[in-house]
Amino acid sequence: MNWLVNTLTSTLGRKLITALTGLFMMLFLVVHLIGNIQLLKGDGGEAFNKYAHFMGHNPLIQTVSIANFGFILLHVVMTLMLTLQNKKARPISYAHDTMGKSSAWSSRNMGILGTVVLIFIVVHLQNFWYQMKFGTSVVDIKYGTDITAYKDLYTLTSVAFQELWLVILYVISMAFLGLHLSHGFESVFQTLGLYHLKYNVLIKKIGIALCVLVPAGFAVIPVVMHLQLPYGFPILGGVLAVALVLSVVYQPKNLTKVMVAGDA
Repeated sequence: MNWLVNTLTSTLGRKLITALTGLFMMLFLVVHLIGNIQLLKGDGGEAFNKYAHFMGHNPLIQTVSIANFGFILLHVVMTLMLTLQNKKARPISYAHDTMGKSSAWSSRNMGILGTVVLIFIVVHLQNFWYQMKFGTSVVDIKYGTDITAYKDLYTLTSVAFQELWLVILYVISMAFLGLHLSHGFESVFQTLGLYHLKYNVLIKKIGIALCVLVPAGFAVIPVVMHLQLPYGFPILGGVLAVALVLSVVYQPKNLTKVMVAGDA
């Protein structure tokens, strides 16, 4: 077990674990968003409730879900260890801090962003996951001739998003999530040694698309449900389309200059 101890105690090992757990959670977010989009289908929650039933009764998916909880905890612990290690290595700040000129705000405040996202995850789990598993307010519902009884999680979600404070929390948290992902995505490739001048602009653009599309999708859902807008799918589709165009049009100028200089 020496390799495990060395991995958990070395700086490189901790960075690798942070990167891999972060990458897994990014993929989990994409899949989670695809499922949650069905909340806006306009069918009274039938598609979403059936999707939730399938996810909740599939052994493989449940195993992945449990693993995700472990990865979140591991990601937080490794990040804290790296932060404390960095502070211990440099207990006194530079007299003239020039980091702001050479790095993005998100990269310098990953701890703050991660803390807000963690608080959001706790609130999210309490309002939905805990209520689904242990709450008494969720009723069973059947559709047509289907003999299967589905938990009416759509109604649970719809009622929850009538609370304005919760909608505002979701929108703000998704903004912080986007900033967290914007730096985290690039950091994963850097840690894994896959960041190269030949394709770093492409990685940057994919990261921008990810950090815009995913948070935008999650943020639109509670807003549409709170306002009870009848055209959920078109609204979400329009927002994601605009977000995608903006992420593609955006040109990381600083990165391009670095690439040109490197090629020269």
